[in-house]
Amino acid sequence: MINKRLLIKNLLAHNDENSFYDKKRLLNISQKEGKAKFLKHVCALANSNPNNNSYIVIGVEDEDNSITGVDFFDDSKIQNLVNAYLSNPPMVSYENIPFPHLLDNLVVGLVTIRPNFGKICSLRKNIWKYYGGSVFIREGSISMPKIFGIEIKDVNSKIVEAIEKHAQNNIELTLDGVFDFMRKRKDYNPEYKVFKEYFVVCWAGKIKKIKNEIYFSRVDIELINEQVKLFYSDLDEVSISIDKDYFKIVEYVHLGLQDKFQYYPLEEVQIKFKDNAGYEIESKLLFDPPKFDKKILYHIYNSNSALISKLKNGAALNKNEEKDLLNLPATYLICYFNDFEMAIQKLESAKEVLKKHSEKIYQSYKESMRILRKVQYS
Repeated sequence: MINKRLLIKNLLAHNDENSFYDKKRLLNISQKEGKAKFLKHVCALANSNPNNNSYIVIGVEDEDNSITGVDFFDDSKIQNLVNAYLSNPPMVSYENIPFPHLLDNLVVGLVTIRPNFGKICSLRKNIWKYYGGSVFIREGSISMPKIFGIEIKDVNSKIVEAIEKHAQNNIELTLDGVFDFMRKRKDYNPEYKVFKEYFVVCWAGKIKKIKNEIYFSRVDIELINEQVKLFYSDLDEVSISIDKDYFKIVEYVHLGLQDKFQYYPLEEVQIKFKDNAGYEIESKLLFDPPKFDKKILYHIYNSNSALISKLKNGAALNKNEEKDLLNLPATYLICYFNDFEMAIQKLESAKEVLKKHSEKIYQSYKESMRILRKVQYS
């Protein structure tokens, strides 16, 4: 089993960007340009590595390889995006890898690309400035379009195999990971469980009891063997259930209007552990968007637009407006789920002004976009 933190260290230590490895400071697939560039790199790496994994490491400075981290990104539906835009798509996974020196909400993103052996990957349809049918390959550290016929060559298998071999997990790394987690999360009731005498899952969260049911907030869940952060949230509530074969998380989101809020189940994620030292993660969307009276939504939609205009013009907000602003991302999201198609576009256009106004409001923005991403890709 590969220790993903050690794998990232090996990639950064021994290789500049090349035909099986790329690194990025940030990844933005909420915008069309960022989505197109990500798909281009996935396509190029898959074509350049027909018989081995290739990787994109996210949250690293290009000049000196310093690890600065990115926000936790729990997009388990990223394969759906790849399938929608690429022909002969590779298998793509995105994992969040914690590093001890980073803040709790920051990780390094690791994209693993497994090729569709022997088949050329290409764009299925137009996106941004790239045309459907385009084929990309890696020329050194650059993803380039290939205009003429492409010959698949295997030049990296032995190199990648050696890097992965030197990133294998061991009992020392596992124990260190457990102790590090228990120390770091000691204020939030840390626990651990061993599955199938092999896998170790650690989790922590602030406990809340509602009608004899136990929920957690500020939740942090890690699969220690691979140094992968499975879940992290400052805001949402989750329930956790465990038996000898699985660890299951049900995530809830807090949505509503005019001080009438309730929790809605968003997604169920179940990690099933197997007897053959393997595991699989299954996710199921549970979200049924709440419906509200259109007249109320029109009023909120227009009020949100007015608030954004005031912020952009530098006008001061009163206490009620500050309260409405805190709820603005969530109420725009509700409007969108109730057929106000322009609501998300307006929210996205307000990103920078919300970020500048308050870190708390910006966190609310990111949370709403995360919910939207899960629903859209499902």
